[in-house]
Amino acid sequence: MKQKNQMVEDPLALYGVPGQISDSEVLAFLRTKDVNWKYINTIKTLTDYNDDVISGWLNISVRTFRSYRQPENKFKENTKEHVLLLLSLIRHGIHVLGSAKDLFQWLNTVNFYFDGKSPNGYLNTVSGIRFVDDRLTAMEYGDNV
Repeated sequence: MKQKNQMVEDPLALYGVPGQISDSEVLAFLRTKDVNWKYINTIKTLTDYNDDVISGWLNISVRTFRSYRQPENKFKENTKEHVLLLLSLIRHGIHVLGSAKDLFQWLNTVNFYFDGKSPNGYLNTVSGIRFVDDRLTAMEYGDNV
């Protein structure tokens, strides 16, 4: 299982996605890379979430989401940022929790720190992603929830 998780993480390393959310790294990445469908596809591969869930996180319709598969359809800047932050969160979560499976179990589990909701429900805003990432950092440094 460990080897599979290491292979699953390879697409993130390949694309150079930051392992933690840092404004300077995110801005530099967005200036130098074209965030496109391959990044969305990485999210889909790592999470097994469907188009409805991911389009909800990105605050776009499923139809618009699916249109991004076409190379001529470019992402809006805020969508690019949101996709990059989600990938950074995923990469950080795999690092902290050990596997994509454990991360997504945690993301879908009701949690005290999220007002009795699952962290997954916070991924539709940049602030929410940062909040979830902050919880992962707390766990990384010894907070066990």
